[in-house]
Amino acid sequence: MSTDPGSTDRPVRLTVWVDGFVQGVGFRWWTRSRALELGLVGSARNLTDGRVAVVAEGERAACEALLAALRGGRAPGAVRQVVEQWTDATGDLRGFVER
Repeated sequence: MSTDPGSTDRPVRLTVWVDGFVQGVGFRWWTRSRALELGLVGSARNLTDGRVAVVAEGERAACEALLAALRGGRAPGAVRQVVEQWTDATGDLRGFVER
């Protein structure tokens, strides 16, 4: 895993854990819509502790735009905290799914 996949010429993987009132409010659907608009692949899934985990792969700028959207205050529900992790893309994801 790379700790700084900052190069814009190769795909990256962004993993995000979103805490707050984000389950049962359309948050995963909204996240999927934003990701598809940005040309990203991955998933958004509910965790048993009430958070939503988002995994997205694609161009760095598109992943940064998704991260900004998740933090931007327009998402359904109420986002309290967003924790991010950047790694190299694995290339094993297809489409963007809600789980």
